Amino acid sequence: MPLLTVAAIALAALLAVFAAVWAWQLRSRNAGMIDPIWAFSLGGVAVLYAALANGDPHTRLIVGIGGIVWGARLGAHLWRRNSGHAEDPRYRKLRDKWGEVANRNMFLFFLLQVVISMLLSIAFLIPAYRATPPAPAWVALATLIWAASIAGEALADRQLRDFKADPENHGQVCRAGLWRYSRHPNYFFECVHWVAYIPLAVGSGPGGAGAWFWAMLLPPVLMAWLLMRVSGVPMVEAESAKKRAGYADYMRTTSALIPWPPRPRT
Repeated sequence: MPLLTVAAIALAALLAVFAAVWAWQLRSRNAGMIDPIWAFSLGGVAVLYAALANGDPHTRLIVGIGGIVWGARLGAHLWRRNSGHAEDPRYRKLRDKWGEVANRNMFLFFLLQVVISMLLSIAFLIPAYRATPPAPAWVALATLIWAASIAGEALADRQLRDFKADPENHGQVCRAGLWRYSRHPNYFFECVHWVAYIPLAVGSGPGGAGAWFWAMLLPPVLMAWLLMRVSGVPMVEAESAKKRAGYADYMRTTSALIPWPPRPRT
């Protein structure tokens, strides 16, 4: 199918999914469930592109597998974190702030998530439409980056989950494992994941998907901006600074995103 046709199908599917989740949260009062659905649905978009695009079959297969494994792992993690629990403080704050127009604004917010998902899906779309397979070295690099990002994010999530599971750590700052070197190692590896697909678009030629190569930079840049400036670090750290003793010192000594040896503590 033509690229724009497949993108339109993906857009329609995401609109339907996010509208359904919005209707669900009207009853559950837990808008945080959009997080796992976002990951699952975006992984599904990768499979959709792999199935309907008319590019090199092997590249499409790599894109489909990479996207669905990423989405399934992250979605399952977020589902365990949100299902059956109180609404995420980020969404609760928005609901309280919006007051009587909360339902309307939440719907618009969910529509914004659709736009963001479509922009991120460029990472899957462009490689799926390249006419010829990428050089083996580029495939190897893409696979290495992808594997490191998935393993790193899974490790960071598990280390934080294990830390929180210990009652003795209640109200304390997690400095275990990767969290000693970054305040948000899970966010770092999430950004790295969106870099993984860039090598798959290298050398795709001047026409077709090759004309869109530079758009491959948008997903990792967009994800980094969202996490560092919008819905990730600012909101998480505002809550942590209020609830966790020593978080101010943690912020002073530890890199915000890129893992790096910490500065000496005072």
